[in-house]
Amino acid sequence: MTQHTGPTPGPTRGTDTVTFSVSHTVYPGREADYEAWLRGITKVAAHFDGQQGVSILRPSGLSGGRYILIYRFDTQQHAHAWEQSPERAEWLVKLKGIAQIDPDRKSATGLEVWFDLPEAKQPAQPPRHKMAVVLIAVIFSLVFALQALLGPHIQPLPGWAQTLLIVTLQVLAMTYVIMPTLTSLLQKWLFRKAQRAGG
Repeated sequence: MTQHTGPTPGPTRGTDTVTFSVSHTVYPGREADYEAWLRGITKVAAHFDGQQGVSILRPSGLSGGRYILIYRFDTQQHAHAWEQSPERAEWLVKLKGIAQIDPDRKSATGLEVWFDLPEAKQPAQPPRHKMAVVLIAVIFSLVFALQALLGPHIQPLPGWAQTLLIVTLQVLAMTYVIMPTLTSLLQKWLFRKAQRAGG
């Protein structure tokens, strides 16, 4: 099960958007305490500059029985500010005795943000030409469909408002529905080179 918290992402500024994920293995019997900890740390993180939301993947076969937290920030600087903040350090101290912080950490910037496989135990990034092919196909199809479906209804709006509405719907659909689904469906093709390199 995936949960999204924090601000709803809109169109991003530039290509410096960054996401990083951390995973925790909760000690038996401490699940309720961990859920309370989750609510607390995500509430604190939401007040940091540039934070665009936190996705929470609860234990499943894909996550190896771990909780996975995926943070999204608009820039590397804002992501670094959160990672190095005393607030985050304080909440990590509270995690002791509740869960083990797993050593693997993944981060992605630019195009890689759209092709995140949070359940993967090792970082993997598909070749850029494959990412470009998928994004061109998805963006063209999605924009074409949105224009066809919404065009007659939003025609009275100013041009900039029409564009803003379509871009917002496009980004939300790609972030939460289309790209996670496509990345899972196409992962054997997208990550073939990375998987071979990793042995």
